[in-house]
Formats: sequence, C-alpha cells, structure tokens
Amino acid sequence: MSNHISADNRESAWRDNLRKSLTAKQRTSIPRAQMPELTAEERVHSFEEVNRGLTAEQAFTESQRCLDCPDPQCVTGCPVNIDIPGFIKNIERGETDEALKVIRRTSSLPAVCGRVCPQEKQCESRCIYNKMKRQPVAIGYLERYVADNGKTKSEKTTAISSRGKIAVAGSGPAGLTFAGDMAKLGYEVTVFEALHQIGGVLKYGIPQFRLPNSIVDNEIESLQSVGVNFVKNCIVGKTISYDDLIADGYKALFVASGAGLPRFMGIPGENLIGVLSCNEYLTRINLMGAGSTDCDTPVWKGKNVAVIGGGNTAMDAVRTARRMGAERAMIVYRRSLDEMPARAEEVKHAREEGVEFLTLHNPIEYHGDDSGHITSMRLQVMELGEPDSSGRRAPVAVEGKQIDVPVDMVIVSVGVSPNPLIPSAIDGLDVSRKGCIIVDETTMQSSMPLIYAGGDIVRGGATVILAMGDGRRAAAAVHEMLGNKK
Repeated sequence: MSNHISADNRESAWRDNLRKSLTAKQRTSIPRAQMPELTAEERVHSFEEVNRGLTAEQAFTESQRCLDCPDPQCVTGCPVNIDIPGFIKNIERGETDEALKVIRRTSSLPAVCGRVCPQEKQCESRCIYNKMKRQPVAIGYLERYVADNGKTKSEKTTAISSRGKIAVAGSGPAGLTFAGDMAKLGYEVTVFEALHQIGGVLKYGIPQFRLPNSIVDNEIESLQSVGVNFVKNCIVGKTISYDDLIADGYKALFVASGAGLPRFMGIPGENLIGVLSCNEYLTRINLMGAGSTDCDTPVWKGKNVAVIGGGNTAMDAVRTARRMGAERAMIVYRRSLDEMPARAEEVKHAREEGVEFLTLHNPIEYHGDDSGHITSMRLQVMELGEPDSSGRRAPVAVEGKQIDVPVDMVIVSVGVSPNPLIPSAIDGLDVSRKGCIIVDETTMQSSMPLIYAGGDIVRGGATVILAMGDGRRAAAAVHEMLGNKK
C-alpha cells in the first residue's frame, strides 16, 4: 500500500496541528482582519463593488481568533441562528465547502448577508471579545468569504411537490428565505414578483457597489435548484387575487411585499422639479439602468445634491449621487453623527468619497426658479434635547438659526411605508394604523389563517437579516399548520 500523502491531506494535518496548538491567549492576540477595498478615487468613478473580500490567508487567520465558546452568544444574536462557531472552525480546518454547508442549514442568502447585514449590531455585538475590550471576530467578513468561495451545491429535496402548493408574494429577503425553507420541506413553492427582476429590495434598493446583482442572481439560482419557481411581472392583488390562488390549489400565502411607499416631510417646495424620493432614485438607477447614457428613462444628474436622512438607504443614495457626477454631495441629518442609524462602515465610506455631513440640520423649505426646478434649501439648525421614545436624544430647533444652501437635487430618505396593495385587496386582513399587516410574532400568521407575512410589510422597514428571520419562522409555522391538518 502506498504511503503517499496528498498535498491537501498534508495541509489539512498542518492546519489541525496548528489549530490544536494555539492557546486562548495566542488567539486573542491576533488582530482583526481588515477588509481590502477599492480606493476612494476608484470608487467615485465606478459602481464596482467597494469591499473586495478576504483572501484565503486572511480568512484562515481571522478564523483562528474564534474561541469556540461553550455558550456562543453570537448565535443568539443572529436572527436566523447560524451555527457561527461551526462554520468558522471549518474555515480554520481549511474546509470551506463544509463551512458553507453549515451556513446553508439556516440561511438561504449567505453571500447577501455577508455583505449587507449589520453584524456589528447583531452577532458580532454578542462576541465575547467585546467583554475583553477587543474587536469582535469578523463574522460578516468570514460569512462572505465562505459564500464566495465554497462550492457546496444546494440539496434538492426528494419529496418536492408531495406536500402541496405554497404561494409567496414578493421576492425580497423574507420571501426568498420562506420559499427556500418550504421547498426543502417538500412543498411546491411559487414566488410571484411584481417587477421584471427577481430579488425585491436586494435588486432595486441596494446599489451594486455594495451588493452586485450577480451575487443576488447566484442566490436565486441556488433556490431554483431546490425547486422554487419564480413568476415575474405578476402582482398579487391585481394580476392574480388571493381567491384565485386558493382556487388554484395553493394551501397558504406568505406575503413579503415590502415597504415600497416613500414618505415625504410635507414642507413647502417638495413638489419642485429635482425633489424625489430615495426609493425612486435608487430604483431607477439600480433596476432601470438610469445611470447609463442610453437609458429610456434617465434620472436627473445633479451637481449639488442633498440627501435628507441618516440611514443606510440615505448613504446608498448619496454615494450613488457621487458616482452619478455630483460635485457636492451632502447628507442632511437632524441629529448628530453619534445618533445616526447608518452602519459605521457606510458612513466611513461616504466620508472617504467626499460626502459632506450637515448634521444637526433639518430642511424646512425648498426654493425654486421660474421653471419650477429646485435651486436651494432652507435648513433649520438643531440641537439635541432629552432622549425620546427611541432612546436617542431628540432634535430641537435653535430659535432664529437658519441657513440657505444651494442645491439642484434633493433626495428624501426619511423612511418608507408598507406597500398597501395586498392589504387593501384582501378583505378581513388586519393591518395597523401605519398599514403594516398584523401578525403573531411567533408564527407570523395574520388574522386570516392561510395568510402569513414577514419582512417590511410587517415591520415597516428593517434589515435584510430580520426579514429573513421572519421568513424562517413563517415557514416552520406553515409546515406545522399544514401538518396538523393531515
């Protein structure tokens, strides 16, 4: 018998020996990995993805920082309960494919989550390193590395279609997660998408420099491989009704139609040309190609652009404006930088790209020229008062302090409301005063027994990973509900 040992086996043995020999003190002394990224100069002239991903060496070194805690709190911080130590230890062993298998047990969108989830507020915020006053393990970076480099194929269920048909309205993160879980349980799942592309907010709401469309498409192909069907250009509540679905034999409907209704502030001048919602701006560029020179529906390319708001969507819009040629791009936010809800990484990238931050300012009026196009905005200077119901210090106007700032484009990003189409089309569906579908928080079941809902149509605007958590809970509940009927 040959004594030959393959190069892969030698490397595996070397990694195992190294992993076992490292003490906790040695692991905690390893500095956190730094994500490679394009320079700011490269970024403002391109929609190419900014973060480049960890190298294999960086991922291996970062994986060594994980202490494999006996009670891993990072898992409790993940809305879809990924076995975080499990996948990280597979990276350390050089088993990237196995790491991806671990993630896919509970997450249908690992490449998406590794890029856009606020890990610093969720899993990484529970990392034991925080108690040591050290930077937490870069869980998000490692998840992205595994998703981009693992070769694991999705496991197609052998019981497909045997349990009946399930309908999903909307192909955003909640809908895709629900669909994937139900397909793996053996149901025939059809996702109905109103737009001409699958992906929902992942496609129309997040710019390609943060989440390339090709990444979303790969995740969708993975879902198709486990039997999920997709129907585009079909509006549940218009093209097809809930009664039509039930008549066609669907046993349940999961509503994941999102929050696509923009909000405005109701101040003078909002109807001027050049004032538009963040939703419209990003959708036209991300989904309709308005950034190209030959687009049939081009968007105005402002030179002095102000984005009103301080969330991640506002950062996406202002950074997009820079890439669309804005010479001066501003964030106008009524609180201070410390209260800003956007991810720290988003703020950092925006500042590097030349974005100005007019914090403690709030627009109160827009002015225009004779043609009806916006020319300036009047800002009220603010100061911080006592904390409000959100726990943040409330902004208070400083009497007599206002400034006028020249602008030729204003993008309003002060929140969104749930899409009202499905709630208004289905009699008997209970909704809140804000238009959100009311559900049981454990099962995601609505007032109508066969209708479940999750994501922004329930929350009114939240993160990708929270929407995915809703989808997972709903799938488990629908499976139990239908199983109890048999």
